[in-house]
Amino acid sequence: MEFKSNLLDRFIKYVQIDTQSDDSSETYPSTNKQFNLANLLVEELKELGLSNVDVDKFGYVTAVLPSNIEKGIPTIGFLAHMDTAPDMSGKNVKPQVFENYDGADLEINKELGVNISVKEFPEIKQYKGQTIITASGDTLLGADDKAGIAEIVTAMEFLLKHPEIKHGEIKVAFTPDEEIGKGVDHFDVKKFGADYAYTLDGGPIGELEYENFNAAGSTIKIQGRNIHPGYAKRKMINAILVAAELNEMLPIEQRPELTEAYEGFFHIVKFHGTVEQAEIQYIIRDHDKEKFEYKKSLIQEVVSLINKKYNKEIAVLQLKDQYYNMKEKVEPVIHIVEQAKQAMIEVGITPDIKPIRGGTDGARLSYMGLPCPNIFTGGHNYHGKYEFIPLESMEKAVQVILKIIDLSIK
Repeated sequence: MEFKSNLLDRFIKYVQIDTQSDDSSETYPSTNKQFNLANLLVEELKELGLSNVDVDKFGYVTAVLPSNIEKGIPTIGFLAHMDTAPDMSGKNVKPQVFENYDGADLEINKELGVNISVKEFPEIKQYKGQTIITASGDTLLGADDKAGIAEIVTAMEFLLKHPEIKHGEIKVAFTPDEEIGKGVDHFDVKKFGADYAYTLDGGPIGELEYENFNAAGSTIKIQGRNIHPGYAKRKMINAILVAAELNEMLPIEQRPELTEAYEGFFHIVKFHGTVEQAEIQYIIRDHDKEKFEYKKSLIQEVVSLINKKYNKEIAVLQLKDQYYNMKEKVEPVIHIVEQAKQAMIEVGITPDIKPIRGGTDGARLSYMGLPCPNIFTGGHNYHGKYEFIPLESMEKAVQVILKIIDLSIK
């Protein structure tokens, strides 16, 4: 198919636009610079010939590819997010294209000593002979999720150039702030108008996901009692030590670095404190709803035990659910997963169906009435300087989109 060159050019253009989101912001989108890509996409989609192209005040870009068949079939949506993660800079991204990768260590930046080692990242060896795209060693690349955007736009471009290919109505959306968990806070599912959809926000080639974590976030504030250390006996309550004590009361084996597959975890993500006051933040994750509820009750119990030990409420817990496992909402329409699976098989990909050890916009959309499994984009090592993506995997993602659309009318 004749989209390889356009796909690469499009992706290179997108990743050079800084769209990093900001989890400390109170605006929506969290950074105004996300509109730079949103506005570019609006112009591009209009130029390609899509209908009803728009970007709203929240930064959501939407467009429609009208049906070219008479019979009524379900409307499919495809979504990807525009922002990049706060974990590492997305400014001044300088993409590098390595053609015909030789299977050895890939030197990204000799001066900085950054290379993708086959010993540390053995998965790269499977792409020998392919075209590998990276950043330049001091930023992330942004394949998460600008690869997904490029793949969706390229698929729409192909259909517009080939009106002889029959399809139903297709809806497209590009969202801000996914990386900070706010991607669909203001998304209007009813207005979008799809019967079901797919996010293009997965990792390596073949990934197909319709299960994700149930997720909660918690903040524990600890009030200590600061006394001159020379006269502190039986008087001082060191908030830092209380925080450490509390952390050790949670099960060690349920930390992220010791879990995999369907195993959930407590993950301490932030700590700051003094003798007088301390604050700890955790994220709590589990695929199983009962285990998820148990984890939440356990952290509540730990806080209660701390307060009982010190005979006063020195620890205050704030606990909030963030999103839920989309499996519950996708299983009643499991044919949409089977459709994506069959599409992969027909374009020569072995589907890798597994749970997401995280969440996507699709998880929340599924609970908002839009069942939304997740499909690979082709990338590896997201959110850091070792990120890379093979162009051939991106091509396959475009082929999968087109095949899903084809299968939907049969």
